[in-house]
Amino acid sequence: MATRQSIEDCLQQCEAALRSGLEQYREGAKQEHYGDLAYTDSQGMLQEALNDVDRMWESSNHQQREQLHRMRLQLQQMQNNMILLSH
Repeated sequence: MATRQSIEDCLQQCEAALRSGLEQYREGAKQEHYGDLAYTDSQGMLQEALNDVDRMWESSNHQQREQLHRMRLQLQQMQNNMILLSH
């Protein structure tokens, strides 16, 4: 069973990845810098956060899974937005 602290740590890491993704998305939309290193690093952070959510999912309870599911949706949406912007 995942501890409350481990879930909180995971969610905080996810929120940091979302903030980074949003910042890079906004920059990319303004200046079309979506091919630069910071943009791809941010995409990598989002993927890593999704992987962490998947790992936490396995050992979480129902309430924790609800939190993780909502975070997964946010991460996937940001990831999709960044992919669409770069094409």
